[in-house]
Amino acid sequence: MAAAAALVLVLLTTVLWMVMRRGRSSNNNNKKKLPPSPLALPLIGHLHLIRPPPHRALDRIIARYGPLVYLRLGPSTHCVVAGTAEAARDLLRFEASIPERPLTAVTRHLAYDSAGFAFAPYGPHWRFVKRLCMSELLGPRTVDQLRPVREAELLAVLQAAKAHHAQQQVPLNVSRELVRLANNTIMRMVATDLPGAMTEEARDCAKQVAEVVGAFNLEDYVSLLRGWDLQGLTRRTREVRDRFDKLMETMITAKEQARRNNQHNTSSSKDLLDILMDAAEDDKADVKLTRNNIKAFILDIFTAGSDTTATSVEWMLAHLLNNPGCLHKLRAELDDVVGTSRLVSEHDVARLPYLQAVFKETLRLQPPAVFAQRETIEPLHVRGYTIPTKTSVFFNIFSIGRDPACWEEPLQFRPERFMPGGEGAAVDPKGQHMQLMPFGSGRRACPGMGLAMQAVPAFLAALVQCFDWALPMPPPGQSNKPPPLDMEEAEGLVSARKHPLLLFPTQRIHIPLLTPNNPS
Repeated sequence: MAAAAALVLVLLTTVLWMVMRRGRSSNNNNKKKLPPSPLALPLIGHLHLIRPPPHRALDRIIARYGPLVYLRLGPSTHCVVAGTAEAARDLLRFEASIPERPLTAVTRHLAYDSAGFAFAPYGPHWRFVKRLCMSELLGPRTVDQLRPVREAELLAVLQAAKAHHAQQQVPLNVSRELVRLANNTIMRMVATDLPGAMTEEARDCAKQVAEVVGAFNLEDYVSLLRGWDLQGLTRRTREVRDRFDKLMETMITAKEQARRNNQHNTSSSKDLLDILMDAAEDDKADVKLTRNNIKAFILDIFTAGSDTTATSVEWMLAHLLNNPGCLHKLRAELDDVVGTSRLVSEHDVARLPYLQAVFKETLRLQPPAVFAQRETIEPLHVRGYTIPTKTSVFFNIFSIGRDPACWEEPLQFRPERFMPGGEGAAVDPKGQHMQLMPFGSGRRACPGMGLAMQAVPAFLAALVQCFDWALPMPPPGQSNKPPPLDMEEAEGLVSARKHPLLLFPTQRIHIPLLTPNNPS
């Protein structure tokens, strides 16, 4: 017994010495400390805390544990989440250490193994495509040249609303019309002579892509499950990738035939596919683009620009309907600056400060991409913590936009905060001010932000200028006025409204619906 007691005493002393030594080591080298973290469960880590929608779950965790939080998703997927402007700013000071955007099982298939732009590793290929994107594909000259495409698609939506106004039997599904507008616009910017049937196919592909990319996939977090496809996501991803690949092959083959026959677009009217194919044929280019590079890049553009555009317009209109005073201010500005004899255009946006304020406030409250993700390539020392290599870094843009340290009454829809005298008057959403970063920030910021800042407000302005929008009335006996629109969010890659926006349009002006207006 004495020997046993002595052995236990020795073991306890050894364990105590090891614990104390570890504690001293931690105190002496504080850089090895991880950010605060909730209690993790065996095997699954913190997965049980990430209930849909994930940005809301991350927002709850940030509110409890602080602006920088460590999470373990599954046995070995390590994550750090930034939820305030200051935390995001501190991380982005070390942007060279977090240049990568991690590939998931789904995005690896969709991105042709990172052949595109969004998920390409930081290096010569990524830098070449970035320059091509900013100077040619989504540069100001190309965006302006393709403006008639966007105007034509907008007019189609206005005509649909006009036809619905004549019926007034059931409300118009505005959400569906906006998705059609956004998808058609993107596809016709990619290939201006795209047949209608192919546009419908592309629209359905985009819907499927958004669903599979936004779905939670166990294979990304539990390595033992990789290859089993228990949720069927890999099968669905391959199916939609094959459909989109077939669509791209048809488009590229038709373009190649036209180019061989010297019928392709002139330099003054090139679409995005023309520009990509020109780059692929340039023998002097730093990087040689392959067919898969072209397909992957088009898929990047389509998935990044279609649902996000529709969602932003939809949220703006919903917020305005729930805040009639803001709607009246915007309409008064439109009537004063543009009038009612012509349709508002993208060229008018710069002269409509309240319209821009409505857009910024909507991006703050409902950013279409609710978080941005990076991955460390080396240990990152920030705020007294060490973030290890191969750690996913999430910027929870949803939480950052509602940071009470930056915004008064952060949950309220107040476009006036972006007008002169407001706390956001000098804040720009293009990534320079961390408190408003709907397009991300730094080298991985969305290259299409210029197009979005020009086209999306113009789409909303036309809807407000041309129509009064009424909510469906409740059943008889319940109320004499419609209830406020619900602002519940759906699950998925893009934070869209959970329920479709159903409204009755009443036409206000007539002439602008007949022909597009292209002011110089």
